[in-house]
Amino acid sequence: MTRSNQLSRYLVLAVLLLASVYFLAPVWWLLVSSTKTNTDLFTGNGFWFAKFALFGNVHQVFVQQGGIYWQWLANSALYAVGGAAVSTLIAALAGYALAKYSFRGREFTFNSVLAAVLVPQPLLAVPLYLMFSGVHLVNTYWAVLLPSMVSPFGVYLARIYAGASVPDELLEAGRIDGAGEFRIFATIALRIMSPALVTIFLFQFVAIWTNYLLPVLMLANDHLQPVTVGIVGWQAQRGIGPTAVPFNIVITAAAISAVPLVILFLSLQRFWRSGLVAGSSK
Repeated sequence: MTRSNQLSRYLVLAVLLLASVYFLAPVWWLLVSSTKTNTDLFTGNGFWFAKFALFGNVHQVFVQQGGIYWQWLANSALYAVGGAAVSTLIAALAGYALAKYSFRGREFTFNSVLAAVLVPQPLLAVPLYLMFSGVHLVNTYWAVLLPSMVSPFGVYLARIYAGASVPDELLEAGRIDGAGEFRIFATIALRIMSPALVTIFLFQFVAIWTNYLLPVLMLANDHLQPVTVGIVGWQAQRGIGPTAVPFNIVITAAAISAVPLVILFLSLQRFWRSGLVAGSSK
């Protein structure tokens, strides 16, 4: 290995190390801070442990304000699971149709989906609010659920994966055997597309779970809000009046809210990897 190659290798390793520290340092701080008392947060080293108070902090999170954190977690689960499941099914149907059926306007439809992928989601928040206000859906579960049921990126990924992995010969064999189009889709295509669908579900679940702008704009009722909005509300109450929420409780609540994402990612990781590889090989 030449000297220039060694320098290039060390430079790449240094950049990767800096990137790892950049992304992992906040996570480490969050984990360490969730084990501290409110006093210890402001004394000593912020990146190392002090008095271990994790279990007490967790207990305080779930009893704060009458246990409303349970309601926030349930709301987030409803929005994320319901929205991700429906959007995955819609993406599978639309992607399969765009990949396997020839019809007038197919390319225009697919290009419109690609254009929708490029539109920043916050740009649509105010128009959605005005539209839902007109039909009296603001401050209801549907105000967050309905926009979560559409994923342009999911349609794009499903179309690419279906075109690459679902053989036309297999579909023709099903038609020859007398199977209808929906049965072919449900029994053949859907199973072959399952790695991509798991990937779509994972991406959409994370996007909905971590979404803040849409629910904070749509929901005024505390009992309808997801955990992201609730935690920000607690953080805004710090030091204000007798109902102020201590910093360590807010930090612990934020750490707990990330646990479902970690569990979901680890459990679906192998499907996520295969889905991305298949989509990128087209």
